[in-house]
Amino acid sequence: MVTLEWVGVRFPHRLRRRLRAAAPFLAVGAVLVLIVECFVFNMPFFRSIPASTDSTAAMNELGPGVRRTVDGLLSVSDPTEAYVTLKADGTSPYWRMQMVDRPRFEEAKDRLPTLLEDVHVRVQCDGGAGAQQVGSVYAPGSQYFESSCSGTARVWLEEEAGSVTPLLNVRANVRVPFRFNWVRVGIGMVLVALACAFRPGSQLWRTPLDMHDRRQRRAMATVCATVGVATLAAVVGAICWAFRMEFHKEGEYTFDFDQYDHIAQALLHGHVWLDLRVPDELAALGNPYDAAARHRLLQDGVTPIYWDYAYRDGKWYSYFGVLPALLLFVPYRAVTSLFVPGGLALPGAAAEFLFMGVATVFSLLLVTRILSRIAPRVSVGTTAVLCMAYVIGADFVYLWFHTNFYTIPIAAAMALVTAGLWLWLGAWAPDGTLRLRYVAGGSVAMAATLGCRPTFALASALVLPLFGPYALRRWRAHDRRGAVRCAAAVLAPAVVTVLPFLWYNHARFGSITDFGNAYQITVTDMTRFHTPLANLLPTLGYYFFLPPTWQPSFPFLLASPTPLASWSFTEPSAYGLLWLMPLMVAVLAVPFLRARCGKLWPMLMTALAVAAVLVVFDTAVGGYSWRYMADFGWLLMLGATVACALAMERWHWTRGIVVLTVAWALLLSVLTVFVLGAGSSLFEANSGLYYEIRSWFTILE
Repeated sequence: MVTLEWVGVRFPHRLRRRLRAAAPFLAVGAVLVLIVECFVFNMPFFRSIPASTDSTAAMNELGPGVRRTVDGLLSVSDPTEAYVTLKADGTSPYWRMQMVDRPRFEEAKDRLPTLLEDVHVRVQCDGGAGAQQVGSVYAPGSQYFESSCSGTARVWLEEEAGSVTPLLNVRANVRVPFRFNWVRVGIGMVLVALACAFRPGSQLWRTPLDMHDRRQRRAMATVCATVGVATLAAVVGAICWAFRMEFHKEGEYTFDFDQYDHIAQALLHGHVWLDLRVPDELAALGNPYDAAARHRLLQDGVTPIYWDYAYRDGKWYSYFGVLPALLLFVPYRAVTSLFVPGGLALPGAAAEFLFMGVATVFSLLLVTRILSRIAPRVSVGTTAVLCMAYVIGADFVYLWFHTNFYTIPIAAAMALVTAGLWLWLGAWAPDGTLRLRYVAGGSVAMAATLGCRPTFALASALVLPLFGPYALRRWRAHDRRGAVRCAAAVLAPAVVTVLPFLWYNHARFGSITDFGNAYQITVTDMTRFHTPLANLLPTLGYYFFLPPTWQPSFPFLLASPTPLASWSFTEPSAYGLLWLMPLMVAVLAVPFLRARCGKLWPMLMTALAVAAVLVVFDTAVGGYSWRYMADFGWLLMLGATVACALAMERWHWTRGIVVLTVAWALLLSVLTVFVLGAGSSLFEANSGLYYEIRSWFTILE
């Protein structure tokens, strides 16, 4: 009989039997998904069936502050009088922003530099104004909105003077079309499949993890390949949709987010400073780090003064690690120079996606390797759930979707540190011998984090509990050669890897330990600034305990402010780590699990200690930033996943708690993709997609 093997089951007999057991759950879930799609998401269609769909005129009556262009678009000349007048008969509560179609919009965009993609309107009726509504030419669903009004209404165009909107007209009494969205259905079916797979009593909970099993290895390879395909698609998309990331307003700093490409060009030109012009007035300042003095220059029209670049001795530098530039940006510009004079800039988002793809794959492999060592009979279900918990708790969702250059060094360091630790944990062969090539490879990866984000290099301390006892035993057993070879496999690759980064620091700033962050041009003089002691405890509280702030309308989650008594760097954030991943508190059980964790217990305790040092260091030196959670979150999740795995296999009732907690964390993480006012989000990356997804939830507002 021809069979198909997959994750511990055999087709057709076993797989047919298990599918038969899961069929009722899948069927009920599919029906619920279709009901939600057809009736809940399409409620506006049913509510607007009685619509008259009439209009008092083919063209709206324009207010004094609006004029119609030769293309028929509405242009705002005076925002105080920018409205159109029309009548609503109350047969439908829905309105439509009638916009130009996309081909005409793309053609008009080349001729009209002030043409907007999104337009903000507000309906005024019976002396009262409704909520502001936003429609995008790239999001057809967002062009319909609800406003209860009967009689003559004014629809205000809330845009700046001189703006040209994609609006042709505004229509009242409209009938909303029925739309069956396959993306929504697909998401729903994925959620149903996950719920079915992790339901109590499913095969995943009964199948022991065995990475020597070919079927399970194929399953892991499939998951990793899926991550790889998604990463490749994201990289290609980022390259195809690339644009220059430099922004400047008169009298303000210049924001240039292509720092890594500037590093690449500098290295290709044979020097370590950036090829950016320094204004004579800035070079003449006695103290260029004086924020007030720079502000006076900006007010006098001196430009460019680059925000968040390092400035020293009349040259611009980047204080971000150089390794991402060497790995990706230099090769990309060098290769593309064969076809385009001077080469092309690699978009920062493409590099960040690539690093995060590698980090995600090695994180899954790392968690699987750790759990298989500590809990030999751990189930596939436990492993899968805790792999998801790990990547969420390590703040991977934030790193995947906040693709500015600030996250590039963090993503690169995360890829290297997870790969390095995975290699170190794989250094022991099944017969107990030490494979030095794994030790050396892990040391290279760990040491290389110094060239990305130096805080990650502190994780190299994990080498002590992993290989220190082995080297000490060899030495005491008079196997001096074995001890020296182990030490050399750890130290020699690390030293060779680190030396170029130290030279790079010395070439820029005259010291091998100076990474240049004190010379950054920001809101204050960083050469003299020290975080006030009074800010330390509140900032630590924000990192772990900042609660989510909710609102009744999309995106439901808001960015919470993080005020401090005295100034130090903070930014709005959506959550503290323990709100994102409550399972992280399980790391506190690690000190009491020495017998259960065996030889890996010293490593987990060291990871806990390193995380404690890093959170204090980040608080004292960097302040509070959402992205800084990635420095220590992954270390805490190592111990938390182990503690949860031991609990889930000993007390099966804890599985439901863990699954529900991971579901909560997944929901919270997905919502952060849409949060406004907390760094880059989907809105900045693709406002049309943001407004289209927002339109899905209009009925819930």
